Amino acid sequence: MRTRLLLPLLLLLAACQSVQLERDFDPSRDFGAYRTWSWQEPALQFRPADPRLKSDLTEQRMRAAVAEQLDQRGLRQAPSGSRSDIRVQVWLIVDNRQSQVTTYSGGYWGNPWYGYWGGPGFGETRTYDYQVGTLQIDFYDARDGKLVWRGSAQQILREGPYDPAERTRKIRETVARVLSQYPPH
Repeated sequence: MRTRLLLPLLLLLAACQSVQLERDFDPSRDFGAYRTWSWQEPALQFRPADPRLKSDLTEQRMRAAVAEQLDQRGLRQAPSGSRSDIRVQVWLIVDNRQSQVTTYSGGYWGNPWYGYWGGPGFGETRTYDYQVGTLQIDFYDARDGKLVWRGSAQQILREGPYDPAERTRKIRETVARVLSQYPPH
């Protein structure tokens, strides 16, 4: 009975987990000097290169979300063929992970005033497989090609069918969270 109650609790906790944001940057760079951007080809990298993950539709959604967020931060996409200040590359990484949960049942119970009673106890360990998705956005200085800023968001992915509108919304929200850390303060 306890193990039946544990699975919904575990799923609820996974659903409540927030997006884990990280960033790193070169503090010697003047981020106010960056005004234009272009894509560092390939603009979008997938790990693993799984066709369920890697698609032209995902890439279109990702490119649109990044362009929208950079525009909101005052960075303009450089016209094709002209030089930009920074180059942008996006990584979409999915890792398979496992978690083990042990529950104990039976055993002795009671208290020191009235004594202890019960029977043998046992423990049961269950293994749960899940996936963690990471969206990483890298900015490279176009003059020297060095990484100047990196932001990422990581979260447990839920299973289930996503419709196109929900996929677009999720991508836009995650890109907005990652780029909320740019420019560094």
